[in-house]
Amino acid sequence: MAVCSFCGKGKQVGNVVQTRGRAKYLGGVGTKVTGITRRVFKPNLRNVRISTENGTHKTVCICAQCLKSGAVTRVVKAAPFKLVEATKK
Repeated sequence: MAVCSFCGKGKQVGNVVQTRGRAKYLGGVGTKVTGITRRVFKPNLRNVRISTENGTHKTVCICAQCLKSGAVTRVVKAAPFKLVEATKK
């Protein structure tokens, strides 16, 4: 399984709890647990080209949380668009 190369976030294991019945506050006798199975929670990973400290570019696997927080700097493929100021005659 892939792991975030910045924070080390990987998969986590948890439970799926299946219930049936009507809730007590709705007038029923309460919900009962009918089954518990294991499941895997996977991180939201992206392959991103980043620029390193020495100026080189590298493709790494980063989770979306690190990407949104600005922990890494992405490679800019082209210079951003700039408006040309109009000159008055």
